[in-house]
Amino acid sequence: MVLLSSDLCNFNENFKEFKLINVDGNFLSDHDVKGEKGTLVMFICNHCPYVKAIIDKLVDTTNQLQKIGVNSVAIMPNDVEKYPEDNFENMKKFSKENKFNFPYLFDENQNISKMFGAVCTPDFFGYNCDNKLQYRGRLAEMKNLKFVNKKNDLMEAMLEISVNKKGPVKQFPSAGCSIKWK
Repeated sequence: MVLLSSDLCNFNENFKEFKLINVDGNFLSDHDVKGEKGTLVMFICNHCPYVKAIIDKLVDTTNQLQKIGVNSVAIMPNDVEKYPEDNFENMKKFSKENKFNFPYLFDENQNISKMFGAVCTPDFFGYNCDNKLQYRGRLAEMKNLKFVNKKNDLMEAMLEISVNKKGPVKQFPSAGCSIKWK
């Protein structure tokens, strides 16, 4: 596993257009997933130890965000030929086992992941209601795959974005496994 950090936030970058298959078999577009007060786009996968370490807290965070009008969507970017644990059938299982309340989309040709500029799993992009990027950072501080404290940077950022359309000035990059490009 190669640990990478995400890039810093490119404030006000536009939300990207996409149409990808969800684990329920339906195709969803960017228009289908946007929230009234903001949208969280997450690049995750099934096999990454960093994703596995945060998944419970992440699902709880997305449940709370949904209650305030912020929708979430996860995109799986990895090459499934080299990493079969991330294939579509396993995405369905991972989603069900972890009780996802958000779509889990498969970026089979990796074009959408590249368009967003995703570099690792997990990688988070927080948009305001005007579809402008306001957060590119971590869920929370971790050391040795354990949370350091109870602070939830992602939740705080998305709450701020939902209220005033602006993300925090100080952001910490997300860290995780490199995306497995073809």
